Amino acid sequence: MPHGRRRFRTAVVGAALAVAALAGCTGGPEPAPAASVPARTAAPSPTPTSRWDASPASVAAVGDSLTRAFDACSLLADCPEASWATGTDPAVNSLAVRLLGAGRVAGNSWNLARSGARMAALPEQMARAAAERPELVTVMIGANDACRPTPAGMTPVADFRRSFEAAMARLRRGAPEAQVYVASVPDLRRLWDTGRASPLVRRVWELGVCGSMLADPEDLGAAAEARRTAVRDRVVAYNRVLAEVCAADELCRYDGGAVFGFRFDESLLSTWDWFHPSRAGQARLAELAYRRITAK
Repeated sequence: MPHGRRRFRTAVVGAALAVAALAGCTGGPEPAPAASVPARTAAPSPTPTSRWDASPASVAAVGDSLTRAFDACSLLADCPEASWATGTDPAVNSLAVRLLGAGRVAGNSWNLARSGARMAALPEQMARAAAERPELVTVMIGANDACRPTPAGMTPVADFRRSFEAAMARLRRGAPEAQVYVASVPDLRRLWDTGRASPLVRRVWELGVCGSMLADPEDLGAAAEARRTAVRDRVVAYNRVLAEVCAADELCRYDGGAVFGFRFDESLLSTWDWFHPSRAGQARLAELAYRRITAK
């Protein structure tokens, strides 16, 4: 979901390259709600214990292209300086900047996310995060598990759960006192509903961006609607897993569905792919995370 400017042809060609380089990109944060659909999924984690420190001194980020700020600054490129989690771009005012101060981000934060990553990759990322002994680890992953060429390719919920539980176990072996913030998976159907009225956005998506949800964006037939519902239901199930696994760890805070429920409009999406967050979208993700992490 993220920046670029040019014209219709430039945006379409850029998206074609993006699809070739990152099939099924990481969904990201996203977008305008479907009517009569609840804005949130699973309930937030129970009120954390007094062990929770609202001012950690170091931050490690794991996840996918949303945390790498893919397409936020230029076509087909990560832009970690604009990352909501650990970026240094003043326009974003990342979580790390808010918690640590701009002068302490370098050397006290690590962006270990990888564009295109699915939940199966999280245990290894968590092991790398644990090695840094951070006081806080941010997790934003799962959009790629739902955002496949077709719904048949989505990660089964049981596999998603096993991988997340394994990731938390890897972290606890290496960094037992690290706090964890877990962001919900964005509502991909809300993204479709936000962009489907724009001819430019439709043309970009039709080149292959997140086919399971965004293919044939104008098709309102029964089969297309059933496909979109299946993808959204899978995202809801993933978020339930994130909430449940996080709730079992006293040093973990789930966002309560904040990212899933947030309405990312076109001004918060990258004009390269209309899918990843722009710098402005990254700033909103940072705000949501900071609010939850510092809550009493």
